[in-house]
Amino acid sequence: MIQPAKRLDTVQEYYFSIKLREVRNLVAAGKPIINMGIGSPDLQPPAKVIEAIQGSLTDANAHKYQSYQGLPELRTGIADFYKNKYGVAANPENEILPLMGSKEGIMHISLAFLNEGDQVLIPNPGYPTYTSVTNLVGAAPLFYNLSEENNWQPNFEELEAQDLSGVKIMWVNYPHMPTGTNATIETLEKLVAFGKKHQILIINDNPYSFILNDNPISILQVEGAKDIALELNSLSKTFNMSGWRVGMVLGNAKFINEILKVKSNMDSGMFYGIQKGAIEALQLSNDWFATQNKIYKERRALIWELADKLETTYDKNATGLFVWAKIAEGKKSEEVTDFVLYDKDIFITPGTVFGSQGEGYIRFSLCVTSEIIKEAILRFDK
Repeated sequence: MIQPAKRLDTVQEYYFSIKLREVRNLVAAGKPIINMGIGSPDLQPPAKVIEAIQGSLTDANAHKYQSYQGLPELRTGIADFYKNKYGVAANPENEILPLMGSKEGIMHISLAFLNEGDQVLIPNPGYPTYTSVTNLVGAAPLFYNLSEENNWQPNFEELEAQDLSGVKIMWVNYPHMPTGTNATIETLEKLVAFGKKHQILIINDNPYSFILNDNPISILQVEGAKDIALELNSLSKTFNMSGWRVGMVLGNAKFINEILKVKSNMDSGMFYGIQKGAIEALQLSNDWFATQNKIYKERRALIWELADKLETTYDKNATGLFVWAKIAEGKKSEEVTDFVLYDKDIFITPGTVFGSQGEGYIRFSLCVTSEIIKEAILRFDK
């Protein structure tokens, strides 16, 4: 028999891939499942974005291979967006690289900078893809714990107490997924200083900046950050374009060029029409964010009601597309979510999906309508 590569021994099928298959089977069996597990926006992209992709289809270059670096006007749009929203200057010629989703960027960056055996600092709890990609490229995950007691910020005393000599990359993710905690400029300054001290590439994964967040910040705002840091960002959550797969990585020209070496061997450019739509999205005024956040605020208030039904506690200052809730002492996350799935026909995510520090927590998505959330609440009253 043909055997799979040994690298696959280090990873498992993505949790949501497995669980959604189970959810589909329950639906097929007639169960009225409400899916509150996934952060896939259900709202529509901006009308101007749809019009842009539709209008682009008859352009002369619409169906040809595209540049590996994206259209110049897309890179300029990203540069303008970063300048206007974060106060960050980035050269569109060589400090910005569009990506087919920021998830792609995690793999590209890892391939560009990690050798077999290099260590990678990964937040616990955190996005599972950081660990999977680290394993796939033959590097070694080194988890650093985040805790509610420390407001889900890195504990630099604990980090400094470790042997960091083999660490090449550190993943950070603020606003944080799954907890919704935002970083402070002070935290980002400490991260840049930490990276410079130990010669560790710091990468902030930043797709949730504008969702229920009045203070969008970028690690690249920190003086000297480009010497040691990269930032990933995405249009998926901000503009309801998750299926379009539009992301970006920003940093100094040397780092970007190394990533481009990988990317140019992995794809043949982003579809022209999608780039045209992305350009329109990046030019939208703050009215767009205000309108989206009004909807999410209404939904979040209802999710808090639902979380109360499960006797959980949560941080009302958290940002992003999720509500991260602490369950009663002594209960297990998966026991709670399985009960809710099989007894109430509601799919929510156990915190353990995001690491051992997620035990004792559950996560609700805001990507469901208010009417559906109200229906979920009523199921606890029956």
